Amino acid sequence: MRKLAFTTAAAAIAASIGSANASADDLMKKAQEAFQPIPTATPQIEDNPVTAAKVDLGKVLFFDPRLSVSGLVSCNTCHNLGMGGVDGEETSIGHGWQKGPRNAPTVLNAVFNVAQFWDGRAKDLKAQAKGPVQAPVEMNATPAHVESTLASMPAYVESFKKAFPGEASPVTFDNMAKAIEAFEATLTTPASRFDSYLQGKASALNAQEKEGLALFMDKGCSGCHNGVNVGGQAYFPFGVVAKPSADILPPGDKGRFNVTKSADDEYVFRVAPLRNVALTAPYFHSGKVWNLKEAVGIMAASQLGQTLSDREEDAIVAFLGTLTGKQPKVEYPILPIRSADTPLPKPVE
Repeated sequence: MRKLAFTTAAAAIAASIGSANASADDLMKKAQEAFQPIPTATPQIEDNPVTAAKVDLGKVLFFDPRLSVSGLVSCNTCHNLGMGGVDGEETSIGHGWQKGPRNAPTVLNAVFNVAQFWDGRAKDLKAQAKGPVQAPVEMNATPAHVESTLASMPAYVESFKKAFPGEASPVTFDNMAKAIEAFEATLTTPASRFDSYLQGKASALNAQEKEGLALFMDKGCSGCHNGVNVGGQAYFPFGVVAKPSADILPPGDKGRFNVTKSADDEYVFRVAPLRNVALTAPYFHSGKVWNLKEAVGIMAASQLGQTLSDREEDAIVAFLGTLTGKQPKVEYPILPIRSADTPLPKPVE
């Protein structure tokens, strides 16, 4: 009788272990169907080959505040590479201490997004690079100002020749944007713990993080936040089920409607990519939410019509923490020396 009881207990334990392993395998398989790890190789851009010379030039341009008319604002001002590719402000501060209308999205892994900006108005990073330079609230410059500034510095002229060989006059506004795009294509963050999990290492996530991953998929979060960048690939209304409060969703910012002028696109925004999301507070296009757990709760209520428990919110936040990858280490460049012909910075009025 004792032997039978022991055998029965052993069988039960074995069945339990087998079930747990099957469940773990199912979770990994489901995750592998919804997400992809960030590749370790630099992504290539179809109409703008990424070369070493172009990347080197783009890096210098990214950090050069002289692209702005005041000589004070660079790309890195709003997309700080030491802070997860953001500036840590609700909305960015630009020319003349003006406050921009939206929170600055991270530049890290932006190459994987379907389009750039919250409303997707720039089809690629090249188009995106041109926007802030010309925006009065950001860098307040013009293509002519940028070209005259860059052409006035011999070191820049030489770098443009190397980056765009064969062109008679390579120092152009368009080539500036191409170089910045090439550099930004290198700003990826592979080797996160979630990437390791997707590549088959079950122990890369702990029990709470796996619970969060399961909830993230089962509750429906992954219906929008999927793919390599865990988002960034589609457009959805903010407030599918219930609109959040007016401070989080300002009524004056109608999102993609400003691009398409279609009533169907009112309050529609590009899905936020969630890679490195633990580093990129504050959240949403309004930048009004500083706590990731709060942001998770708002998204569950407004997009899915669900109220999550504290345990569920904590588990999802724990999972989101595994999306932090290896941050790009970029040495601050020595900028080209100005010449007597370099336009002087214009005072902020």
